[in-house]
Amino acid sequence: MKSKLLWAGALAASLAFAGAAQAQQFFRIGTGGTAGTYYPVGGMIANAVSQPGKIIATAQATNGSLANVNGVASGSMEAGFSQSDVATWAYTGTGAFEGKPKVADLRMIANLYPESIHLVVKKGSGIKSVSDLKGKRVALDEPGSGTLIDARMVLAAYGVKESDIKPEYIKPNQAGDKLKDGALDAFFFVGGAPAGAIAELASSGAGIELIPLAGPQADALRKSSPFFAVDNIAAGTYKDVPAVQTLAVGAQLVTNAKVDTETVYQITKALYSDAAQKALQAGHAKGKFITRQNAVQGVGIPYHPGAEKFYREAGLLK
Repeated sequence: MKSKLLWAGALAASLAFAGAAQAQQFFRIGTGGTAGTYYPVGGMIANAVSQPGKIIATAQATNGSLANVNGVASGSMEAGFSQSDVATWAYTGTGAFEGKPKVADLRMIANLYPESIHLVVKKGSGIKSVSDLKGKRVALDEPGSGTLIDARMVLAAYGVKESDIKPEYIKPNQAGDKLKDGALDAFFFVGGAPAGAIAELASSGAGIELIPLAGPQADALRKSSPFFAVDNIAAGTYKDVPAVQTLAVGAQLVTNAKVDTETVYQITKALYSDAAQKALQAGHAKGKFITRQNAVQGVGIPYHPGAEKFYREAGLLK
């Protein structure tokens, strides 16, 4: 009898444990390199949407948009940050995904904030436009990053071939170090301003300049690729750097259609709660853009049913 009771107690305990384990969901969010904007903002979002005992969200450093879309598609992460262009290409099998299978299960949770294209050079370098990059050592970011794709599109728009430059495929923090040491002439970075690696570079040593992406070439690029928007990096965003006109894409949080509807609903609802909104606005310069109104702007792929449910309840979608 005693052994039966012990067995029954053990069974009840194991069932209770299984129930608790089942109730608590882990939600992995792919971000980007630690020197960019995805990583700190992803960490803030993970903190804001975690509900102890129910959902534990964690932010993971990755190679960026392409890596995150592939991770979401394979199920190695539940959600990830992606540039609006990369998400649209993945879903439609165009652009960087030309000739590859469409990521048909890719779904939108939220559009977050604008990501500015930064073209960074050392102060006094003499480089004033994209055309001046010919023959120069230029870092385009790593394979798997959205920055690399956009950098190639910008170069092409200004009539600069990759073979016209000496390209390097390294992350912006490494590029910043090489620029400071005189081993690199310029680097591209796509991300919310201010970006940590660039802010650090601007404040140390010789300082930096940002090259404008404006004029007929930028206009033509926007016409052919409407996910690009006109953007301005305000004066003083980086130390001693005046205002500059550039282009931007949207930073978006995407997921897989197979991820549980209720989980995504709870995460979207938590992200736009008053407490989360206050924390995001206080925590990072881009946090103030993560609003209900911006959540449904520039969306080129279908919403996840959980996110759609929240936006309909909030009156943001009809």
